Amino acid sequence: MVDRPKVTLASLAEMKEAGSRITMLTAYDASMAEVFDGAGIDCILVGDSLGNVIQGRDSTISVTVDHMVYHVECVRRGTQRAMLIGDMPFLSYSSESAAIETSRALMQAGAEIVKLEGGAPVIEIVRRLTELGIPVCGHLGLTPQSVHQLSGYRVQARAPEARERLLEEAGALQEAGCAMLVLECIPRRLAAEVAANLRIPVVGIGAGAGVDGQVLVGYDALGIGVGRKPRFVRDFLAGAGSVEAAVRDFIDAVRDGRFPSAEESYADPD
Repeated sequence: MVDRPKVTLASLAEMKEAGSRITMLTAYDASMAEVFDGAGIDCILVGDSLGNVIQGRDSTISVTVDHMVYHVECVRRGTQRAMLIGDMPFLSYSSESAAIETSRALMQAGAEIVKLEGGAPVIEIVRRLTELGIPVCGHLGLTPQSVHQLSGYRVQARAPEARERLLEEAGALQEAGCAMLVLECIPRRLAAEVAANLRIPVVGIGAGAGVDGQVLVGYDALGIGVGRKPRFVRDFLAGAGSVEAAVRDFIDAVRDGRFPSAEESYADPD
């Protein structure tokens, strides 16, 4: 394994400034985390997507704080270099006190930054967590914890008013203290505009190539799982020969702009 410096919020900010794309995959156990980390991934997200890929549920809503703490602890044991991000699960940050307690649990388990979903309703929570020294990653666009309110897993922010709201909320999250932002399933030109407008790194999933980095569910990137895959998913294990080689291919494809392609992105409405 090549000796690489530890990834920090400062180094991610430097990557954005330099135009070097950030790479992120989800992991849920120590063994997978060790492979991802050794291959050189920048960030590992312990996502509440474990509700889908580990628990076999049809949404992330069943995931609890205890589930997240367990999986963060597991991934922490396999991670040395990558930045470790922990998802705050459904309704675990619905109040300031709940958000503080959830953040405490995740960070004591090994997370270095916590991620939450939403815009306007969470701005003050982001501000308070930041004041307490808790790094926060925001998440806009398709927010899986709101899947029922959104009427399913659909591309977001196509209408003009929704585009404007997303741009406003992205700026508000940054000003409240978010250190990073994830954009999911939004038109690629809008995502590029958000990334260009913000000082903080913007990582996309189904948000085109014009952002500062890319994230995929680790199992999706390895072709693991059944059922219909979203258009932004690519199987990097096919033909790679090993999981580590597949992760290196993902990293290279993100860095040199081969992933995502236009076909793996969502076009802006006319």
